[in-house]
Amino acid sequence: MSLKEIIDTVPTFKSEEEKEKFLIVLGALSLRLISLAKASEVMGMDEDTFLKFLDAFGVEYSYLEYSDIGIERPWE
Repeated sequence: MSLKEIIDTVPTFKSEEEKEKFLIVLGALSLRLISLAKASEVMGMDEDTFLKFLDAFGVEYSYLEYSDIGIERPWE
């Protein structure tokens, strides 16, 4: 599958530029290169809306660092 084909399969966004921006922001967020606040800003959404958007796409995002997860589990 080519990059163009991948970009074309991204739903919701109309323009190729918007689709590319979303994929770049998603990658940067996943790699923790940018914060959720910055990702939301780049996409032109507030944080809550962007989180709902990620959830609709099935993208799991947590404010927690991996080291925090062990601390949080006992509280569940």
